[in-house]
This record gives sequence, structure tokens and C-alpha cells, in this order.
Amino acid sequence: MTAISDILWGSVDLHVHSGPSPFPRRFTHAEAARDAGERLGMRGILCKSHHHNTVMDLLSMKDQLDGLSCRAFGGIAMNNQVGGVNPFAVEMSLRMGGKAVWLPTFSSGRHIDCHPEGTGFPTATVELRNVEVSIRKEDGTLLDELHDVLGLVAESGALLSGGHMDPDSIEEVFTEAKARGVRRLIVSHPNFVIGAQPEQARRLVELGSYVEHEVSMYDPEGTKKWDPKILKDWIDAIGPEHTVLASDLGQANRELPVDAFLRVGEILLDLGVEEKDLQRMTRDNPAFLLGLEN
Repeated sequence: MTAISDILWGSVDLHVHSGPSPFPRRFTHAEAARDAGERLGMRGILCKSHHHNTVMDLLSMKDQLDGLSCRAFGGIAMNNQVGGVNPFAVEMSLRMGGKAVWLPTFSSGRHIDCHPEGTGFPTATVELRNVEVSIRKEDGTLLDELHDVLGLVAESGALLSGGHMDPDSIEEVFTEAKARGVRRLIVSHPNFVIGAQPEQARRLVELGSYVEHEVSMYDPEGTKKWDPKILKDWIDAIGPEHTVLASDLGQANRELPVDAFLRVGEILLDLGVEEKDLQRMTRDNPAFLLGLEN
């Protein structure tokens, strides 16, 4: 039987919470890339912050990243700390090499409704104010600034994430994004915070979206410990061709991304997922979304 490390070799992690960050982190972006490359031969990681443009972090770490086999990429989330839906901040991030734009996460109405006191997340190292970032005008139509952001994402070929918004809002934005020529769309942890059912996720898939699940939620040695059969049911419902597995890790006092990938990968094989499908969800699909097809 092929070793799980060999099956997952060359994977891409689209959801790494490395540092610096206002939240305590286990490692820096450079340390995350080194660990991913040395231990699992990962081709790339996408470094996510809820509060700032990680592209600038990576540029400042160039000396530490040069020579690593795993490449680190950054992007920007449209939360309060970057001015909400701010096309000027998005433009700078993308033109400095950013690969992803996240619709509001911590500042989305859906996230605030689920976690009004910030429960379930680490305590920030600094005091941060958070109010809802709306994507709509008073008449309910999408903000002009959001249309500008979608144009920038389409122009750059970057990835657009649904953030932590509700499924209907994600579908509305993704419909417009597709019309504008955005090719890389993803919705993260649909059954956590987002609150999507498989039939809603299938509508997003019809728009060209991929559905991302976090191995950290299903790691038996992790902090969440959800039943991996839930993940298998989602894979069966959506199909591995439209599914991505990522870590959503990097937080202090939590497991390393590579370890979660290895453990959950083994479990999925035991549950009947084929090796080629596991590779598709951890390697091929995320490589396309990050623009690493070749």
C-alpha cells in the first residue's frame, strides 16, 4: 500500500493562518512554507490573515523564503482593518503579487451572528474593533466598490473566496463574479459558520466554485474532532472534482497543518476515498485555484 505521505506529496494548502497576525500564531509564513515543503513536498501555501494584506509580509520575508521548495502566496480579506470592501487595498495587494481576495470573514454579518463575542477563536494580542462590513447599498444592490473588486480579481486571475458570508450572499456575488470573468472561486468550510447545505453548495459549484473543507475540523488529534464521516458525506455529495482539502491551521497551541493532512488523509482512505481523488482534492484542484497548474 502506498504511504500516505507519498499520496499527498505535492499538495497545496489554500488556508494557512501563519504570522505575523493580531492573533497568536504557531509559526511565521516562512516557517510554515519550510515545514510544508520539507515534510510533505507541498508546492505552495496560501497565507491568510483576517486583518491585513499578507503579500507585504511575504515580500519582507523574501530572504527567508528564497530557496524553499514550497512557495508562499498571500492575499487580502475585506474586513474592517483594510477598510472593508476597499478596491484600492485590493488593487495594491493583487498588483504586488497577491493571489487571493476573501470576501468579509470576521466582519461579515453571518460571522458576527455566529460569534457575537468572538467565541471559538483565539484572543487577539491587541484590542480590535469589529462591525459588520456590508456588501450592499441601502437599496439592497451590490456596492459599486464590490463591482470594482470583482473587476480587479478577474483582471489578475486571482482566487475569490466567499469569506464567512451566508450562502445566499455568496451565490449573489459569485453569480456576478462569473459574469465578469472570474475563473477561480471557492467557499470555505460550508458547514461551519457559513451554514450551507449540500444543495446550496451545489448551486455554487454550478457557478464554477470549489468547496473547501478543513482537515483541522476532522483531525482526531486536533481541537475540533468532528466525525470524519461528515467530511466523506460532503465529498460524496459534491464530488472530489469540485472539492478542496485545506488545513485552516497555524494558530498557536494547535496541530501543524502537515500532521492534520496526514491523519485525515489516512482516515479518508479508510472510509473509501480513492487515492486519485484524495490527490485531486489536495493537489490538483488547489493548484488550479492558486494558478499553479503547470
